[in-house]
Amino acid sequence: MRELSLHILDLAQNSLTANATRLDILIRIDHEKDNLSITLADNGKGMAPDFLKSVTSPFTTTRTTRKVGMGLPLFKYSAESAGGSFQISSQVGKGTFVAAQYR
Repeated sequence: MRELSLHILDLAQNSLTANATRLDILIRIDHEKDNLSITLADNGKGMAPDFLKSVTSPFTTTRTTRKVGMGLPLFKYSAESAGGSFQISSQVGKGTFVAAQYR
């Protein structure tokens, strides 16, 4: 749970950096299906399609202090390694949506 909390905080910080004025965070636990889902949606500046295609690579980042970005790649890896799934979509000027399912 600690790692998941850190992923959520990292994505919330990314939303603030992207000038989002709205950030919706939904954490849903389905005990019957033994499933946990985490979704975040913001209205920040969004990502260009070319950047979005590579955003889950650890060698893609907007940071100027280092050349790697591990937040989204690790979040994706944690969901998929738990038998779940990961989804990200974004539109420039509209915002970003991230969803992770854990089974």
